[in-house]
Amino acid sequence: MKVSGARNEPFSAMRRRALVQAGAQVAAAAPADTAAFLGLTEADLTPAIRAALMTLLTEIDDLRGQVARLKAQLEESEDLADRDALTPLLNRRALLRELSRIRTFSQRYGAPASLVYFDLDGFKTVNDRYGHAAGDAALTAVAERLLAHVRESDIVGRMGGDEFAVILVQADEAVATAKAGALAQAIEREPIRFGDWSAPLHISYGVRQISPELEPEALIAQADAAMYAAKRARGAG
Repeated sequence: MKVSGARNEPFSAMRRRALVQAGAQVAAAAPADTAAFLGLTEADLTPAIRAALMTLLTEIDDLRGQVARLKAQLEESEDLADRDALTPLLNRRALLRELSRIRTFSQRYGAPASLVYFDLDGFKTVNDRYGHAAGDAALTAVAERLLAHVRESDIVGRMGGDEFAVILVQADEAVATAKAGALAQAIEREPIRFGDWSAPLHISYGVRQISPELEPEALIAQADAAMYAAKRARGAG
């Protein structure tokens, strides 16, 4: 049945019954004064109609609550899907998405941004000598030190294994190279401690400015190659 949308037209008993039976759509958009919205007068509001309207509105409130909870759960799930399983950083998938977003922004507004790619030197030795729990502690320490020494606008992610990436906004390659050196020093300043032992951390890095000509994966590959070139030059493993 097609129900008239005229606010001032009184509803017939048939229309009221239809609305009570299938009125969630109308009532969901209704203002606080539902009776007036439906064109009902005090005379129309029999106890049965009042009870039906109250039941309907309660059910709508319940549905709204369920929708809000589902939305919160979805947002939480999306956030978890973007997070690295071990560290408090973004995972590779999320960092690639952010890199694509920053690349588009940089291209549109001419704002420089750069990618720094980090690798933990000698990580296999840590795992082999002290165990994987110690290796996890080293990775977490690197992640926390990176987060502690970048701006809120910068983006930090773990690319997998012992490799990390930082997107530095408003930073050309020269600025980013200087910042990368400072980040490496911050990581290496304190040894990693796990249980009753400690070991120094050493880091290698490569820097590439974000360019519209380079897709995110190609940019990562170039920064990764620069990092390995620096590692070889230092004789680091």
